[in-house]
Amino acid sequence: MTTVEQARDDILRTKRNKYIPRGVSNGNVLIADHAKGATITDHAQNEWIDFAGAIGTLNVGHSHPKITEAVKAQVDKFLHPGFNVVMYEGYIQLAERLCQLTPGSFDKQAILFNSGAEAVENAVKIARKYTNRQAVVTFTRGFHGRTNLTMGMTSKVKPYKFGFGPFAPEIYQAPYPYLYHKPDTMSESDYIDQQIEEFEEFFISTVAPETVACVVMEPVQGEGGFIIPPKKFVQFVRAFCEKHGIVFVADEIQTGFARTGKLFAMEHFDVIPDLVTVSKSLAAGLPLSGVVGRKEILHAAEPGELGGTFAGNPVACAAALQVLDIIEEEKLVEKAELLGKKLEDKLITLSKEHAFIGDIRRLGAMVAVELVTDQNSKFPNKTKASEIVNYANGHGLLLLSAGLKGNVIRFLAPLVISDEELAKGLTILEQAFNQ
Repeated sequence: MTTVEQARDDILRTKRNKYIPRGVSNGNVLIADHAKGATITDHAQNEWIDFAGAIGTLNVGHSHPKITEAVKAQVDKFLHPGFNVVMYEGYIQLAERLCQLTPGSFDKQAILFNSGAEAVENAVKIARKYTNRQAVVTFTRGFHGRTNLTMGMTSKVKPYKFGFGPFAPEIYQAPYPYLYHKPDTMSESDYIDQQIEEFEEFFISTVAPETVACVVMEPVQGEGGFIIPPKKFVQFVRAFCEKHGIVFVADEIQTGFARTGKLFAMEHFDVIPDLVTVSKSLAAGLPLSGVVGRKEILHAAEPGELGGTFAGNPVACAAALQVLDIIEEEKLVEKAELLGKKLEDKLITLSKEHAFIGDIRRLGAMVAVELVTDQNSKFPNKTKASEIVNYANGHGLLLLSAGLKGNVIRFLAPLVISDEELAKGLTILEQAFNQ
């Protein structure tokens, strides 16, 4: 980097601190110049391997040529006439594709929004309208967004909820299994049965099922630490909802679009949700989200009751249509499983050298490692997780932590990552663990 370029970056960092609130966090202080695949290049032309994927929004990678071509073509036509003012083809085509691709052979409809939180809020609105009920049930450790309603649905207090209340009423958090932290004296089968019993008890002690509009579940808890629930538990929750007329909503915002080795993570559990919320990797980094599901549920709202000024932006729709093609053409569902296995193998190797590595878990390429003070107590080791993440982010590897106690490192690398990029990233990761 030349002296002039260094001075420009220093000015930009100074302006960031002056004009942008500290509430917006930054994993490091690099300033991106351009990005391709799974590599970001900064102003100094240093390369950074991306294992964060903009928190799971880049399954097809940075600047995929088919995405950029489609976006440029759409920009030349029009930017945004507003779908509720003038319809356009991209919104309709994308709604059709999403209805075809999400689980379930019943008649479906889809509505588009901007962000994941918007999708979740609207899924709740739709469920309430359809059932004429008020209550919403989510799960311990769940994350659903930063708006007022979705903060209430979210489990982690700091940094997401602290000081931002009061929150919307009629939101309740049910227990969610965490196999790694089951009692040592209890078998896995007995623990799962206990969690099912606690879930049933929850609807006696906390909220009556006939007042519940929807249960919103992440198939794999994202911010909660990539916690994968037992299949038996997920299927019980689905059956419970069906029995009591509760809308079952799968929050696939982080798990969707091939991340877990299936197009949608609920497919691993042989469960068909009533509604699915989607966002993040749907549009390769452009703001877009949606609610997809049973036609009779989505059809319950009257004209004008759903929507938003920028909802279903045509440029984002153009990107999303290409994303769906790329997933199929480049076999990203299969690549997710291969990538996840390579990450898992590296973590298993590291676990033989480091006693602070506790649990390694993955579904497809949704991979996490939980760090502990020792493998017997399983006490969370947030300090070690922070050290590893900070080292990586300072040495060419973009890395994220997660977990209610901040002691989980999660991996959300683009599914199109090359062997060379992956090898480079894993080398830096190993150095971070060995520091």
